[in-house]
Amino acid sequence: MEGMQTQGKTLRYIAVYPDEYQQETDYPLIILLHGFGASMSDLVNLCPAIDRHGYVYACPNAPIDIQTAPDTVGYAWELPATFFESQPRPEGLPESEPLLEVFIAEVMERFRVRPGQTILGGFSQGGGLTYRIGLPRPNLFAGLVVMSSGLRDLDAIRSKLPARRDQPIFISHGLSDNPERARQATEFLEAEGYKPQYREYPMGHEISQEVISDLVPWIHKVLPPRPLLYMP
Repeated sequence: MEGMQTQGKTLRYIAVYPDEYQQETDYPLIILLHGFGASMSDLVNLCPAIDRHGYVYACPNAPIDIQTAPDTVGYAWELPATFFESQPRPEGLPESEPLLEVFIAEVMERFRVRPGQTILGGFSQGGGLTYRIGLPRPNLFAGLVVMSSGLRDLDAIRSKLPARRDQPIFISHGLSDNPERARQATEFLEAEGYKPQYREYPMGHEISQEVISDLVPWIHKVLPPRPLLYMP
């Protein structure tokens, strides 16, 4: 597999191409959103674990720079309220959702991906954004993957839910990582008519091999990979 960093219209991102990529062929797309303080490279290693041949992948970089250590810069989709307890809120802070919407349209056009041929997924803060971007658009996203995250502003989300409530949703969370937030999100979705697949794991704030072992067949079922064609 090959990853290529690109400056998009609104966000930088890494496009990950499958083995034996054929430019003239249409592939289903998987978009992966990193967590708070990480970067676009954080979830790239997940791509070969999902499938090396049947998908193209896009991993965008969040637009807000943050200092995670004296010599280290990370990135965030939004800054939590606690971030401003010791410092003023910066002026002109980017709004991630509209930037991400432009990005999604851009990569779908770049790879000629039809509506319903994309899975949107995210870890931690990226998972929360996956809910907000993905739930209102079941015709665009074949399924949603939310790892180690929760769902805030339930009333605001409820007002944006579509009439169609059959969108597949995979939710994973660690038992040592405040699982109540994921349980609350799952209960909310079930009350609204969804049937998410929710699983808890003996882990902290991470993506374990157990998660990957459950996630990969789920993805393959919800959005099958392009078959590998062997030339004679």
